[in-house]
Amino acid sequence: MIKVLVIAESSGGRLSVSTLEVCRAASELSARLGGRWGMLVDQRAAATAGVLAPEVSVYDLQGVAYAGPEMLSDIAAQVAKAADMVIMPATLTGKDMMGRLAQKLDAPLAQDCTGFEVIAGSTVFKRALYGGKVIAHVKLSGEPTLVSFRPRSYEPILQSGEVVKAHSSELHLPELMATVTLQEKASSERPEVTEASIVVSGGRGLQGPENWHVLEDLLDALGPDAALGCSRPVSDENWRPHSEHVGQTGRAVAPDLYIAVGISGATQHVAGIVRSKCILAINKDPAAPIFKIADYGIVGDLFEVVPALAAAIRTGA
Repeated sequence: MIKVLVIAESSGGRLSVSTLEVCRAASELSARLGGRWGMLVDQRAAATAGVLAPEVSVYDLQGVAYAGPEMLSDIAAQVAKAADMVIMPATLTGKDMMGRLAQKLDAPLAQDCTGFEVIAGSTVFKRALYGGKVIAHVKLSGEPTLVSFRPRSYEPILQSGEVVKAHSSELHLPELMATVTLQEKASSERPEVTEASIVVSGGRGLQGPENWHVLEDLLDALGPDAALGCSRPVSDENWRPHSEHVGQTGRAVAPDLYIAVGISGATQHVAGIVRSKCILAINKDPAAPIFKIADYGIVGDLFEVVPALAAAIRTGA
């Protein structure tokens, strides 16, 4: 029987949204392949996981505050040998961990996939290349096969309400080469750019970090599901944190609505936003490349357009 194992990411005792999306992929994979799926999760999030997966294996970090890729890959390697396929979100942690796990298990790995097909009993995974212009179909040989799925490739799985008894796994915690002594989380209550349904990104057109309040006001008007992003030059110049950098070398996003403000539309940035369902570009240069891929465009001074847009959203105009 095919067994698909999800390596869960969690924080504060709750599974990440990206993990819930991967659980959907695991459910569909196991259904198509005629098998079952399960989850490996930290004990602190076991209560959440217990109403999702048919099988849940729990590990106890025994007071460890933060389980990074080094520890997670060692823990996962002890469980993954019994699985046919291991999947995880293609987050920064997920991609790092899956690379380590592939080395430990000498197993094939397909990173950052966006979907799959089952052809003649074999699973073929889809990967976007060259900024989404090419879709590669990847077939992996060997067991277990390792796959990470790009965030927002699947709808999050819904909790069934059926309580599934989780069993604890007697796992050896590795001796780490490096330990994290302090982990600080940004105070923002907004979602991560990779998980947000709306992303508003700013570029050099904002002229400096002191003008970001213009975008913050628009975010407030759009609601709690909106996240703030930026282009690479902005993060390189330390106007905004690198965690907000959207693009090929930053975060790839796939929101329902992406608003690019003062961003020219370089190839590197476009590669990270092509999976957005709708793109709105605001730029004073009518020849800016961003308009070539935008669904809607507004040519004008962002310092006039954005406040007017925020006001219109608030009044429902």
